[in-house]
Amino acid sequence: MATIKVKLVKSTIGALPKHKLTVEALGLKKIGQVVEKQDNAQMRGMVNKVNHLVKIVE
Repeated sequence: MATIKVKLVKSTIGALPKHKLTVEALGLKKIGQVVEKQDNAQMRGMVNKVNHLVKIVE
């Protein structure tokens, strides 16, 4: 199965509550942390929802 690496690049302090929950559901807690997730429609949707806070690392 293909995977994507997602990195938290901005703080969630001023973010909307649902965006904070999305970042937490992705498994990200600290700025600069990278997690590897399966590349499927659900994960892509979560990343697109908080694309101003995260970055996909190649």
